[in-house]
Amino acid sequence: MRYLKKYLPLILLATALAAVYLSGWLEYATLENIQLIREEALLKYRQTPILVTVSFITLYTVITALSLPAATLLTLLGGAIFGSWLGTLWVIIGATSGAVIVFTIAKSTFGESLRNKVKKFQGTISSEIEESAFSYLLFLRLVPVFPFVIVNILPALFSIKLSTYIVTTALGIAPGTFVYVNLGSNLAHIKTLEDLLTIKTILAFTLLGLLVLLPILIKKIRTKR
Repeated sequence: MRYLKKYLPLILLATALAAVYLSGWLEYATLENIQLIREEALLKYRQTPILVTVSFITLYTVITALSLPAATLLTLLGGAIFGSWLGTLWVIIGATSGAVIVFTIAKSTFGESLRNKVKKFQGTISSEIEESAFSYLLFLRLVPVFPFVIVNILPALFSIKLSTYIVTTALGIAPGTFVYVNLGSNLAHIKTLEDLLTIKTILAFTLLGLLVLLPILIKKIRTKR
């Protein structure tokens, strides 16, 4: 019973993920279909704003928790429905909630065993990351080259506070979310998702991420001196 209680959340998550893929639901998660339901979603929002808002946040939380490849589409739709500021806020809440679910399950199930297995390889690296967890996690969230699902799970390998994880997730995804939500206001004119994230955008977020690590670098230089 102890092992069942420990691994039950992971089993439920894996079962839900398998059910989504087997149902074929992801086949409908396309840019074309999102563009088609845009007007209907706007109408529903005008009629029942609270219900649509809660449903959107819940759906975004589930998609993030299951690591489904539909978050970008839902972010664009959020911009089309709610506008720039509210759309950004609801996406951040949904994405952060889903990420917390993944982090909590990872930490409570296989996090401890993995920490023990890689403990001899972590050494000073583990201490460094845990000491400056806020800066490192914020860097990983800001730079768009790191897969979101990997950054959700990776902190579970270290002794990182849940509060630090929540704050860095919310702050780190905010700039990118705002960009995509704003693009959603022109949802009808978007041709392909590949064109949304340009090299200039990636470089801009990377530089922003490096600025976050600047205090750590300065501290190291001063320590050596």
